[in-house]
Amino acid sequence: MAKGKSPRWLDNEERRAWLAWVFATRLLWEELERDLQRDAAMPFSYYEILVMLSESPDRSLRMSELADATQSSRSRLSHAIARLEELGWVERRSCPTDRRGANAVLTPAGFAALDAAAPSHVESVREHLFDQLSPEQLAQLREICDTLLDHLLPIVSSRGDARTQIIERARARLDPALEETPAG
Repeated sequence: MAKGKSPRWLDNEERRAWLAWVFATRLLWEELERDLQRDAAMPFSYYEILVMLSESPDRSLRMSELADATQSSRSRLSHAIARLEELGWVERRSCPTDRRGANAVLTPAGFAALDAAAPSHVESVREHLFDQLSPEQLAQLREICDTLLDHLLPIVSSRGDARTQIIERARARLDPALEETPAG
């Protein structure tokens, strides 16, 4: 907020919408995490890493890119990768283009673990989100999220955040019309 400007306080409807969104998204993520732990014995953060690797060329990503993609600190990602290595799901390999860097590589066992976890995770997403919405509400949710992404991605991109490229690639795979509109 610019110095000397008064805050634009939320009115009652905006406050209700804001709090509903905050509470609903937090509770949704808690349920998805709980179900993934129960059904696949893995936290969502591990599942997300496995997904990112499975969708990357050669099922491999540079550790720094993977940290950016998963919104993790380098040390937190390194700890998660160490645990995934213990499970035999990921291997760390030297980066062929930069000796100082390392790549995380999804192993066949890691792909099998992801493949086994995906059906129950997708069912959890369906049960706790999509089954609760009418087709009209689903269309509205997508429109709202696209509007927010169209606003936020250029802001995040202007800071040099690599996630924007990952998000844009994912959006383009799902909607080829978006290939022509890069962020920032």
